[in-house]
Order: sequence, then C-alpha cells, then structure tokens
Amino acid sequence: MIRSGARKTIGHIVTHQRTGNTIEFEPADGVGTYVTNCDLASQLGDDQVNSLKQALGAYGVLFFRNQDLSPEQHIALAECFGKININRFFPKVPDHPQIAEVRKEPTQQLNIGAKWHTDHSYDQIPAMGSILVSRVTPKRGGDTVFANMFLAYDHLSDGLKATVNQLNAVHSSRHVFGSGVEGSERFSNADNATQDTIHPMVISHPISGRKALYVNPEFTIGIDGWNKEESTPLLEMLYRHATRPEFTHRYKWRPGSVAFWDNRATWHCALNDYPTETRLMHRITVEGEALHA
Repeated sequence: MIRSGARKTIGHIVTHQRTGNTIEFEPADGVGTYVTNCDLASQLGDDQVNSLKQALGAYGVLFFRNQDLSPEQHIALAECFGKININRFFPKVPDHPQIAEVRKEPTQQLNIGAKWHTDHSYDQIPAMGSILVSRVTPKRGGDTVFANMFLAYDHLSDGLKATVNQLNAVHSSRHVFGSGVEGSERFSNADNATQDTIHPMVISHPISGRKALYVNPEFTIGIDGWNKEESTPLLEMLYRHATRPEFTHRYKWRPGSVAFWDNRATWHCALNDYPTETRLMHRITVEGEALHA
C-alpha cells in the first residue's frame, strides 16, 4: 500500500496531494502505472521521491510521458533513489559514464534485451531498478513488454508455492556477456562476465513486502542443489506461467517517454520489430540491497 501523502481513489487513478503539486497514478493492465503531473527534470522533494518509491514497490514499473531530461537531469533523478551502478558491459554515453547506451542501428540484426529478463540478477546484491529514457525511437515498433512477478507468484497453486518458497536459484552473467557469445561484440569487458550468485526463488520485496517470483529466463541457469534435468522442467513451467498475458503490459515508446522499473518485481523484454531503423535509449541503473525470502 502506498502510504505517503493524502491518498484518494478516483476510478483507477490514485492521487497524492503535494504542496503546489499533485502526482497521479493510473494503474496499467497487468503491471505498472502511468504517472502524470510529475516533471522529472525538476528537483523532486523528499515527499515526491518517497511517493514514487512507494508506487514503484506497489506497481513494479512507473511509466512517464512528455518528459524532457538532459543527461545531467537523468543522473540527478537516479541519485534521488540511490547510488548509481556503473554498468560494466554496456557502452557509455560520452562524458556521462553513469549512463549506459542501449542502441540498435539500422544495419544490426540483433537488439539488446530481446529475451525476458530482469537486470543484474547475477549480482550478489541485485540492482533496485533501472530508469530508461527514450532518445531515438523508430517510427513503429520497438516497444518493451513488462511482466508482473507479484502476480506470477500470487497465481501459483498453494502446493507449488510451498515448494518454490524453499528453493534457491543460481544466476550467472557468463553466458550472456562472456567472450564468444553471439552479439558479444556490442558489449565490453567480457573477461569480467564472471558473476555467479544464488538467490531465493521467491523474495519478500524490499519496499512493499509482497512475495515475488525471482527467477528469469535470461540469467537463471538452474535450481541450487538440482541437476539440469531436474531444474529445467520446473523453471520452464514458471517462465511460461509468469508471461501469461494478464500479467503483462506492452509499453509503447515515444519521444519524451521514461520508464522506471523495479528489477525485484518485474521482468522485461525489448521487441525487435523495427528493421532498418535506429532505436537509442539511455539507461541508468540504481543499486539495490540484499534479497531475502
């Protein structure tokens, strides 16, 4: 529940009263909420930051339209929520190493992030979230689809919940960013793709306290203590379940669009349906905290 500020509901819109400003949240289908009357380029007050943080923990993704953020303002916004993680694999924006470039040129066949994943699950302390700003969008296509890991867990049977609540999963970066991987020439520091870590398969979300499924098809490589033959059927079933249409929302990028997602509560994948066009996004990742069952 979002508790900061006076709270009222008008249809599906939740408003948070502020002195001289009202931030509005209109939940999206499946996952996330659209945020209006919030200028991210301005200096946000503590009350506004807390409201956005609580909404992030409740909804999983915050969607913004019609924003005009310079790289400096993008960095300042991220720093309101925590320490910035300097990405060790993605190319950096010139003069702004805090910002990673997510780019696909017209001549490139593969895009970045085309498989369902959550960022940095291979780290011992995974990232809290990522703030993605659209810089160049294709005329059509290039949307991002998000999936709700709160709902994915809630809709498991009681018996399966009891099973996965007791399990841990192994996550790794090696097979995605390491040397010799298809598309690895678009990344750097392949020799640093040595992260392997173990996390609970179900976590208690650090902000909301809700239970969330915490595995993903890109970086989870198995269940701790199980062999591949045992792990694969359960993980693949969970992956199919977690991407049921009613758990997802497709976000259409436009000039001035921003998405701030919580890596502990969501998955995402970037659609590769814009051949011969450029798509350029600027991403800042915010550090998180240790995860617990």
